[in-house]
Amino acid sequence: MQAILDAIQNGELEAEIVIVLSDVPDAYILKRAEQAGLPSGVIDCRGLSSKFPEEAQRETADILSQAGVELICLAGFMRLLRPPLLSAFPGRIINIHPSLLPNFPGLCAWTQAVEAGAHESGCTVHYVDAGMDTGTIIAQASVPVLPDDTPDRLHARIQEEEHKLYPAAIAQIAVKLERE
Repeated sequence: MQAILDAIQNGELEAEIVIVLSDVPDAYILKRAEQAGLPSGVIDCRGLSSKFPEEAQRETADILSQAGVELICLAGFMRLLRPPLLSAFPGRIINIHPSLLPNFPGLCAWTQAVEAGAHESGCTVHYVDAGMDTGTIIAQASVPVLPDDTPDRLHARIQEEEHKLYPAAIAQIAVKLERE
């Protein structure tokens, strides 16, 4: 979120963050939102650590609709989306994933890349569908996997690219949304 906010404040991205939500009550993103004066809230997933109950998705869709959200940008949200949230924002939910999809979907993609002996990794911005990291790819950026890489070092380099790629992809989508 900080990279997106910085791009907006620097004039690199013509957009507005209208609300920040997290499914983790003590997530630092909520502190960042407060520091930036942005409305924020916690998604109530009914105490479930990895599931996103249908009722919670319906409530989230209502909150986002009431806030006037036009594009949902996920980051670090580790739950699968289903209707009614996908239905409420068709083609308007995107995610950033730390690999060159379709390679290494799911958790700890940077560790998967190192353990697989990959020579290249990176990040992908994609539209969200009901699958795990299976939506249509919008943009990608690559980074080399160095011979002495640890998962942490590779992850740090991927994050640097994510911070550039995500705002650029949002800008590309914003232009498309303006035409609609």
